[in-house]
Amino acid sequence: MKILALQFRYLGDAVLMTPALRALADHFPSSELHVVVAAEVAPLLEHSPWLRRVWAVPRARGKANILKTWPLIRALRGQRFDRSVDFSGNDRGAITSLLCGARQRLGVRRTGGFLGQRLCYTETIAWERGGHESGPNLQLISKWGIAAPAVPRLELRADPARAAEAERLLPEPAILCHLATSQAKKDWPLGHWAELYRQSSALGLPLVFSTGITAREQRLLEEFRTLAPKARTLPVLPDLRTFLAVLARARLVVCGCTGPLHFAAGLGVPTIALFGPTSAAMWAPPGEGHRAIQAPACTCSGDTGVCLSPTPCMEKISPEAVFPLVLQAWGCISHLRVGGGFY
Repeated sequence: MKILALQFRYLGDAVLMTPALRALADHFPSSELHVVVAAEVAPLLEHSPWLRRVWAVPRARGKANILKTWPLIRALRGQRFDRSVDFSGNDRGAITSLLCGARQRLGVRRTGGFLGQRLCYTETIAWERGGHESGPNLQLISKWGIAAPAVPRLELRADPARAAEAERLLPEPAILCHLATSQAKKDWPLGHWAELYRQSSALGLPLVFSTGITAREQRLLEEFRTLAPKARTLPVLPDLRTFLAVLARARLVVCGCTGPLHFAAGLGVPTIALFGPTSAAMWAPPGEGHRAIQAPACTCSGDTGVCLSPTPCMEKISPEAVFPLVLQAWGCISHLRVGGGFY
């Protein structure tokens, strides 16, 4: 049997899909499991041992280009899939499900979307929102009699071809602190990061700081260097594959609610997550080895990327609250780290 999974959302959403992909592979052990994702997402999944193939779709966010996508659609149709499951829950996923031609096509029954969306599937299920964000994916495949695991586990693999480069960039065991998130309102203040560095370096903890590739994120790193000039920072990494390989070498990752948080958890690296405008209960990595701090309720609008509150919630997470977790985690991992968890 050949099964096709589709996901056209963001990087973090692809990682949160992995418990459902693993459940599919375990439930149908003799099947071929393929997955279709946006091209920028493909490096996250291309080394998963239980996936037969990752199909990368070229796209511009918010714009569908059927001329660029059609050769891929034709190739997928030629695979003659028996089943498909659309984890996207959007118009793009519905249309692609139909065009790929699987005999059984499972998708989400939802309000909104284009008029014929439900006709793209042969069977649907209504999502019940609430709980952890990996839950809806597992709920969807329950339509096929697949039981959800007691604790969902995020699973990624780094590209082994990037291991030597990652070792050059991060040669010794380290605590990787990722300064930036996709939205300024989710960033932990740079002064707090500098204080965490001061407290940690006083006890010899090896902190290394990284950031993303956007201009805003790079400016944050430059500003941080003025606050902590002796802190070790990573250069701009050339691509996601190299970044994943570096993350896999970290002993602990500290960051806000951002893609690298889920990447690290999927690679088996313990995490400490700092949450403000978003919910730790919904987005924090599940399982042992992962800790989260939730700031008090935020008063800023959810529609803006910048916090407009005079007292941003992320400022209320103090370095004094984070440092004991770092110290505890480093003590555990340095002596008893097994498979990315605390034991």
